[in-house]
Amino acid sequence: MNHNFAGDLDELLCEEMADALKRESSTFDRETKGLEDLILFGVGVLGRKTLEGLRKLNIHPLAFCDNDPDRWSTSVDGVTVLSPTDAVRRFGQRAVFVLTIWRDIGGHPLEQIIRQLSALGSATVVSVVSLYWKYPETFLPYFCIDLPHKTLKQADAIRECMGLWADDRSREEFIAQLRLRLKLDFNGLSGRALWKPYLPDELFHLASNEMFVDCGAFDGDTLRDFLAQEGTGFEHYFAIEPDPANFEKLLVLWNSLQSAVQEKITPLCLALSSEPGVLRFGNTGTAQSSVRETGEVAVQCARIDDLFERRVPTYIKMDIEGSERDAIRGATRIIRSFSPVLAICVYHRFDDLWKLPLLIHSLSKNYQFYLRPQADAFWDLVCYAVPKCRNPGPFHSIPL
Repeated sequence: MNHNFAGDLDELLCEEMADALKRESSTFDRETKGLEDLILFGVGVLGRKTLEGLRKLNIHPLAFCDNDPDRWSTSVDGVTVLSPTDAVRRFGQRAVFVLTIWRDIGGHPLEQIIRQLSALGSATVVSVVSLYWKYPETFLPYFCIDLPHKTLKQADAIRECMGLWADDRSREEFIAQLRLRLKLDFNGLSGRALWKPYLPDELFHLASNEMFVDCGAFDGDTLRDFLAQEGTGFEHYFAIEPDPANFEKLLVLWNSLQSAVQEKITPLCLALSSEPGVLRFGNTGTAQSSVRETGEVAVQCARIDDLFERRVPTYIKMDIEGSERDAIRGATRIIRSFSPVLAICVYHRFDDLWKLPLLIHSLSKNYQFYLRPQADAFWDLVCYAVPKCRNPGPFHSIPL
């Protein structure tokens, strides 16, 4: 019996706008049960970002809490870090524990932390997302997290995108992602893929004449996986990374390769956009490096169409921290004329999930669309646009 995904979608999108506005503004207060003091559970990037935002609001958490014993009794950004046992013993009755953990592996472990702290005593635990909903001017947007009513405003585009997905697994993930955005329901999200990122054999096979364009090559993480799987059985690999610090790491990898492999790989320190020029870039040396107006360095940017006037990419991967939309527009000619496989991250902006597949579909009707997570929860959600000639099968080359 076929599942009624259309019905699931209608149930999510039929909510009255006034109800969504009320929910997003009241969820945190309802969940915290009148408690005003805060403990931030998790001292990673998300915890420190949350602390910074709260201080701007003149809200000062009592402490951090963390499961790492090496953190206990230390101070992070001027805030003491407590063990879960000490935090619950001292503050369990008077403070709210705001969960600020969100990892690639394990996702947003709300239920796990609720169980852990409940076993230690009385504790109220809430997701950091409900806090961000309460103070959107300070915290939002944050990657694909934004206010629910903004998603409802794009109901028509969401319904149109629903019709693009080629299999039930994609439809199921699409619905689950929307339910999380709208209802803070973490159930239904599928786990991380078993295959290496961007190498999903279940959707298509890499070919012996693959011309791979890696947009957002970082330190060569995808290149390593690609070489481990393909060896020298490919035409060429273009590793494009705009962050100078990351690019240096990429060059370390490239220089470690044998010359026969090096000749098949071209590292490029470039940003990608819809128009050539110069962009300001945050030179962080991390996977979150991105274009930003206050960026520390100026980086040359280019269009994919201009970079590949004589060579035809067969596979374009994009993980470029929110610049995917402009980069796709900069590849209009290649997408329309040659339909390369596209692996596009759709989690950097809240509406990338539907706007990027629709943009690709507007450029070429030659694609089948699949949605697959490469990490737990929101992060590393990828839309694969696969040309119909690239379905899995025993072929070894691509007609160009």
